[in-house]
Amino acid sequence: MGSWVSDARKRIYRNLKYRIIRPDPPAAPFRFNSPVVVVGSAPVSHKPAGLDGSFRIITVNGSQSVIAKWGVDAPDITMMMFNQVEGTTPNAVEVRRVLTRQRTGTLYVFLWRKDDRARLEEGLRAFDYQYDRLEIVDRYERMALLDRVANLRSLEMDADSKCSNGMNAVLFALYNGAPAVIITGINPNSTGHVYNSAGLTRLHVHMDKVLVSKLVSEGRPVFTADPSVSEELGIPLWTATSR
Repeated sequence: MGSWVSDARKRIYRNLKYRIIRPDPPAAPFRFNSPVVVVGSAPVSHKPAGLDGSFRIITVNGSQSVIAKWGVDAPDITMMMFNQVEGTTPNAVEVRRVLTRQRTGTLYVFLWRKDDRARLEEGLRAFDYQYDRLEIVDRYERMALLDRVANLRSLEMDADSKCSNGMNAVLFALYNGAPAVIITGINPNSTGHVYNSAGLTRLHVHMDKVLVSKLVSEGRPVFTADPSVSEELGIPLWTATSR
């Protein structure tokens, strides 16, 4: 009974707050006018056909380790969950390991307290992760991405009702004008991460599949560089002639 009441109160609170504050989704540091590559951390990924310096690259958590193999020194944007900065889970520890002494353009940290920026900066210094610009994205700004871009509402009550950070990066790119979004290393059907061997089960599978299906059915400019993902999920495969 107590849990049901608590959940009901949380739903009411989040719904009212979202409606009252009417948040804008997070803005990119610049308008995207060329293809955007969103790199996830699934074990299998591919360098998109025709990738050159005009493409913008967004990495998620520890997926920056993938682009090093492509000869890319640093992504334009990195999206990171708050718990990767100080967390003690095997995944958080591995994320910090692969990001140690690396850098990015703009770093977006999700769900960190906006009134505790100094602690965030200190946590990032602890593993020497550098950035040109640091932004904190709260829950309601993240909810606004799903709402504004896909016309889907989520109060983020559990893992099944949330998108993965990879799909949030796709929404972010679309919201900020990307003429094409190419995903790689993002597969709701996969397990594990490219930067560790723990074989952890992937969260947010349900909402990611719902979102992919909606974006594809609406003809949004979303592609994948991964042939198996194209076949499994029906996402158009990016080729050298797609641009």
